[in-house]
Amino acid sequence: MTEPAPSIDHAEPTLRLRGVGRRFGGLLAVHDVDLDVMHGERRAILGPNGAGKTTLFNVISGDLSASSGSVELFGRDVTSTPARKRTRLGLARTYQQSRMLLGLTVEDCIYLSVLGVGDGHVRPVVLPRKDREIRERAREAAGKVAISNKLGEIVGSLSHGEHRQVAIAMALAAEPKALMLDEPASGLSRGERQLLTELLLALDRDITLILIEHDMDIALRVAERVTMMHDGRVIVEGTPAEIRANETVHDLYLGRGYRHE
Repeated sequence: MTEPAPSIDHAEPTLRLRGVGRRFGGLLAVHDVDLDVMHGERRAILGPNGAGKTTLFNVISGDLSASSGSVELFGRDVTSTPARKRTRLGLARTYQQSRMLLGLTVEDCIYLSVLGVGDGHVRPVVLPRKDREIRERAREAAGKVAISNKLGEIVGSLSHGEHRQVAIAMALAAEPKALMLDEPASGLSRGERQLLTELLLALDRDITLILIEHDMDIALRVAERVTMMHDGRVIVEGTPAEIRANETVHDLYLGRGYRHE
C-alpha cells in the first residue's frame, strides 16, 4: 500500500535535522548537524571535497542510516524510515553519478521513475488510462527541463549534460514536495550550466530545493540560504551575500573573486 502523503504545515520546516551524525568505523564523516529548511526554500549545501555533504544527503534521503541524531521530513520523524518510503512521502533526489537504464528511451526512463513512486511494480496487464496518465506526467517533466525533443532517443546516446536533464526530469516526474540535487552542474559546459541555472530558478515554488554544488556562480544565484560544511560539521550559515562576505568562507573556499571589496 502506498504511504499517504503528509499534509504540509508551511510554518514548519520541510526538513529538520537535530544532532545528525554518520560514522564509518573510526571515521566521523558527519558530526552533530542541525539544519532547518523551510517550505519552498532554496538551500545550497557547500564545502570542499570531504566536507561530508553527500554523506549528509544520503542520510537525509535514507540511503544511509544516521549514526546519531534525528531526521524529520514534512513534520514526520523518518530517522528509521527506509529510502523508498521517504520517496513516497514526497522526497526526490539525484546523484553525482546518474542512475539510469542506458538502453531505454528518455520517456521510458522517466515513465519508470513515476511508476516507482507508486506501487513500484510493472503491471502484467497494461491499463490504458493509467498508462496514459503516467506517460503524460513523464512528458510534462521532460518539458520542464527542456528535454522534450529527446523523448524517443536512447539515454545512452545522450550527452553528459542531457543525462543531467533526464535525471532531474525523473525526479520532478515523481511530483516531489522536496527535491535534492547532488552536484547537478558537474561536468557541464558553460551553456549547459546556464540552462541548468534557468531551470532551477524556474522550479515551482511549492517545491523545496536543496542542492550540493561546487559551482559557486550557480549555487549563490539559485540559493536563498547557504549552509557551509567543513570536516563533517556546519561552520557557517547565511544568505548568499553573507556567505560572499564571510571571512572564514573567503579564506577556505571562495577566493578573492567572490568577496565584496
